[in-house]
Amino acid sequence: MRGEAGLLADLESLAIPFTAHEHAAVFTVAESDAVNADIPGAHTKNLFLKDAGGVFWLVTVPSDARVDLKALPGAIGCKRVSFGKADDMQRLLGIAPGSVTPLAAINAEPGSIAVVIEAGLATAERVNVHPLRNTATLGLSGAAILDLLRHWGHVPRAATIPVQDKP
Repeated sequence: MRGEAGLLADLESLAIPFTAHEHAAVFTVAESDAVNADIPGAHTKNLFLKDAGGVFWLVTVPSDARVDLKALPGAIGCKRVSFGKADDMQRLLGIAPGSVTPLAAINAEPGSIAVVIEAGLATAERVNVHPLRNTATLGLSGAAILDLLRHWGHVPRAATIPVQDKP
């Protein structure tokens, strides 16, 4: 597993601009709201899922999105999904719950996980994600995230993610 050091090396070698912010550990979107107030750009949440066919998915959406998990499979092209287990996350991505990020795909063998980025994030100028730990945030473009994923041998998808209406 290449980890954060490998991530930072790839950002440098590929000349991808980013900003880094250190902060207190955050485990939920609600906890990250206070941190996010001081960091410009789109903020994210990430879903580690497993479909009925046994395929693992990492889906990145805007932090305020209430993903419709019943409609999601149709949007991303899979069967019914459920949340993946922490031990699978550790085995495939080398991270623990609370630190989920599309950048963890650096640790995943190509083809071991399907990575989906919400379409608006994929084209955003600045997307904020964890650098494999929940005590920091990196801001980089959606295009740069897709470039990194491809560099690591993945075939990321940008998709319109179905959401539920807010109460």
